[in-house]
Amino acid sequence: MRFNKLDLNLLVALDALLTEMSISRAAEKIHLSQSAMSNALARLREYFDDELLIQVGRRMEPTPRAEVLKDAVHDVLRRIDGSIAALPAFVPAESTREFRISVSDFTLSVLIPRVLARAHAEGKHIRFALMPQVQDPTRSLDRAEVDLLVLPQEFCTPDHPAEEVFRERHVCVVWRDSALAQGELTLERYMASGHVVMVPPGANASSVEAWMARKLGFARRVEVTSFSFASALALVQGTDRIATVHARLAQLLAPQWPVVIKESPLSLGEMRQMMQWHRYRSNDPGIQWLRRVFLESAQEMDAALPGIC
Repeated sequence: MRFNKLDLNLLVALDALLTEMSISRAAEKIHLSQSAMSNALARLREYFDDELLIQVGRRMEPTPRAEVLKDAVHDVLRRIDGSIAALPAFVPAESTREFRISVSDFTLSVLIPRVLARAHAEGKHIRFALMPQVQDPTRSLDRAEVDLLVLPQEFCTPDHPAEEVFRERHVCVVWRDSALAQGELTLERYMASGHVVMVPPGANASSVEAWMARKLGFARRVEVTSFSFASALALVQGTDRIATVHARLAQLLAPQWPVVIKESPLSLGEMRQMMQWHRYRSNDPGIQWLRRVFLESAQEMDAALPGIC
């Protein structure tokens, strides 16, 4: 099929090329031979009268024209995928679909095991690709590289729909043999101590807790940073440091480490953990099923891990 003399099949090839920045990887992604992908690139270059991809050393770089085309082409293909190509029904027991979900290790620890168990009970052959969150995870959603994001409300994009999954608060964790384990953890003791802080991969990235603390105007003395929420409980042992972590995570992992859980002296408020999906996938029956599984799993989690009172 052609539109304005362009073979629309080439848009799929162009999308793969601009996503992978590699002829071989793009060919593999859409199940073409490398020679067929090279031929598609040649035809695209001729149509757009632009090189589109230029070899720079060992890698390929997009031209300015390609940068302009990248999001537009991807958006068009997602519209088609989310409407015309969408299946009229989703039957979990018969599906082999793979869902790509971007989550933090906090969600991975407290909620995802319940999601997988509930999903498996309904569809034993449904697959999941759990993907780490890096800087600006909503970019992956824009480009439909993930089916679902699970992240705090503050980091949701207004461009796509979102729904609350559960709420969480923060507590402090200290080594049980430290002086901080004794007595009340006051704001003065909190601010005078060193801290273990989770910092996600990516430049200028920060945790929700750090963002909220900055919002309140507190500058803590950060002595250890980690890329994992779950590691914070282990990293305070043998020290006089404090880790401020999610209450459910502390409740789940504290028995594994010699730590004591303390109320946070900071009024951080509740964190609203959301799930977000691409706006063109709202009517996708598979995404609708996945969202239901998440909500039911969160209700089950609330009953088992209500948080620390």
